Order: sequence, then C-alpha cells, then structure tokens
Amino acid sequence: HGVTRPTSPGFALTAKEKIIHDLGLVSVLKQLHDDLDAAVFAAYGWPANLTDAEILERLVALNAERAAEEKRGVIHWLRPEYQTGKRKAESGKQKEMNLPESPAKTRPRQSKTENPKSKMPWPKTLSERVQAVETALHAAGIPAAPAELSQQFARAKPESVTEILETLVTLGRARKHGEKFSR
Repeated sequence: HGVTRPTSPGFALTAKEKIIHDLGLVSVLKQLHDDLDAAVFAAYGWPANLTDAEILERLVALNAERAAEEKRGVIHWLRPEYQTGKRKAESGKQKEMNLPESPAKTRPRQSKTENPKSKMPWPKTLSERVQAVETALHAAGIPAAPAELSQQFARAKPESVTEILETLVTLGRARKHGEKFSR
C-alpha cells in the first residue's frame, strides 16, 4: 500500500491517481457523502460546521434525553399509526404527496433530428460524464433509453451512457425500467 495524499485543491494528482479518481467515481461518492451529511444536519436542526467532538456531545445528550423520555412512557414514533399497531385496514395505502410539478417535467424533450451543433459536448473525465448524464436524465423527466440520452451529447456512445446509467442505478441515483432509465 502506498501513501495516499489528500485531494484538496493544494495537491495535484499524479496521472495514475487521476485515473483511479475518475474510474472510482470519487467525486460522485464525495458529493453523495456531502449530500447525506447535509441532510442529517438538517434533520437534526444542527449547524453544518460542527466538529466531530461537538456531534458526539450532541448525540450523547440526545440519547440521554430520549432514554429519560422512554422511562416516562414518551416514545417518538416515525409513523405512529403503523408502529403502534393501530393502523386501520382501510388506511393500508400510503397517501400521495401533493408536490408542485417539476419544471424539468414540462420542458420539451430534444428531438432526434435536431442540429448536431446544438448537442452538449461529451465531457472528458468520467466524473464529469456521470454528472452530465445524471443531469440529462433528470431533465428528461420520463424514462429514457441510453441511446436517447447519448444523442444529447457530441461523440457520446450509447454503450458509455449505459454503463454510467447502470452505475447511477447501483448508487441509488437512478432507476431502471426495462431498457429505460429514470431519476
């Protein structure tokens, strides 16, 4: 095992490290971790700049608070009607959320016959390609085939787009519907 160097802006990657970085989807993985961290901080209502020691202190205090509440018979259920066994037979179906329609769903899809000059350039690095394909998939708004998505980029091969889409499915960032993919 070699010594790994931080990948902060002050450090340049060697050619070998750059290949590993791109093939390992390091930027994608880091973004997923950052998104998860932000969501957890938001869920707890905590500032995002806490140190590890401050996080631990808050978790220990929260654990003690919950233990004291449980001793008094107070339990915080995520879904009380489900977890307490009081769910009614007719309410076995989860209600749908009334969300505003996403602007991406109302945008017209790119025609297969559009001028190739209007195509987006196919990014050079794998991490940029993953980000571009995920963005195109989200913009489509409906399940799309890899060939459809690849036509949005200059010089993108459907096989490359398929591999990226499969990776996004594995990471939980996309869903597969037969031969098509969606967000």
